[in-house]
Amino acid sequence: MQRLGLIAGGGDLPVRILEACRAQDRPVFVIRLAGFADAALQSADGADLSLGEFGKCLDALKKAKCRSVCLAGKVSRPDFSTFKVDLKGMTVLPGIIQAAKQGDDALLRQVLKVFADAGLTVEGADDILGGDQTLPAGALGAVVPREADRADIAKALAVARAIGDLDVGQGAVVSHGLVLAVEAQEGTDAMLERVATLPAELRGAAPQGVLAKAPKPIQERRVDLPVIGVRTLQLAAAAGLAGVAGQAGDLIVIDRPGVIAAADRLGLFVWGEG
Repeated sequence: MQRLGLIAGGGDLPVRILEACRAQDRPVFVIRLAGFADAALQSADGADLSLGEFGKCLDALKKAKCRSVCLAGKVSRPDFSTFKVDLKGMTVLPGIIQAAKQGDDALLRQVLKVFADAGLTVEGADDILGGDQTLPAGALGAVVPREADRADIAKALAVARAIGDLDVGQGAVVSHGLVLAVEAQEGTDAMLERVATLPAELRGAAPQGVLAKAPKPIQERRVDLPVIGVRTLQLAAAAGLAGVAGQAGDLIVIDRPGVIAAADRLGLFVWGEG
C-alpha cells in the first residue's frame, strides 16, 4: 500500500486520518504544520515544518517515499508579508499570493498544484476515511426534524451554497426562515458562539433553528470538505438551535458514535438531506 503524506493542520480531522491509516495498515508520514497541528500527531513518523517551507516539505515526502498526499485540518490564512519560506517557497509564493486575492478556493488549488507538479497524487480526506465517515441521508441519531425544521434546513442549505459560490464560507444558521448568521473567515465555532449572543426574539424559543453546512460549489473537493464533530453539537445546543444538517455524502462527521451520543443527549437532530 502506497505511503501517504499527511499535511496536517489543526483540529481532529488529521488525527482521524492518521487513525484510519493505522487501522488499514497503511504507512503514513505526517508533515505537522507549526502552530496548527494537534499534539496527538507527534507520535507519528513525520516532520514539523512551517507553512512556507515547501522545499523541505517536498524533500521530506520524497525521502519518506510518499506517492500521494492528503491536506487536512484548519489553517489560518497567513500574513504573507511575514511568511517564513525556504528557496522553493520563494519560487511558488508569488503564484500563491496572486491566487489568494481570488479567494480561498483559488488559494487551495494553487497549493495543490505545487504538490501535483512534484508528481504527488492528492487524495481527499473522505476517500481515506471511507463512506461511513460522511453524513448519510436521513437522521443520524434518535431526533428527527419537525416540519418547521425541514423548512429551515432547506433555506440554510440554500444560503450555505450561495455564500459558497462566492467563496465566502460553508455554513449558515436559519431560524423560522430568518438568516441569523453566515460563516466567513471566523469559522463555524465562532459563528455559533456569535449566534448564542443574539437576542432571544431573533433566535426564537429554543430549541429553534438549524446550522447547515455545504461544500462550496466551486471548491476542490479533495480539500476543505465541511466537517462537524461533537463540539459542533455542543455549540449548536448552546446557541439554542434544534439541530445540524448537511447534504448527504458531502459532510465529514468526526467521531460518528460521539456525535450521535451528543445529539441524542442534547436533544438535537443531525440530518442528511438526500
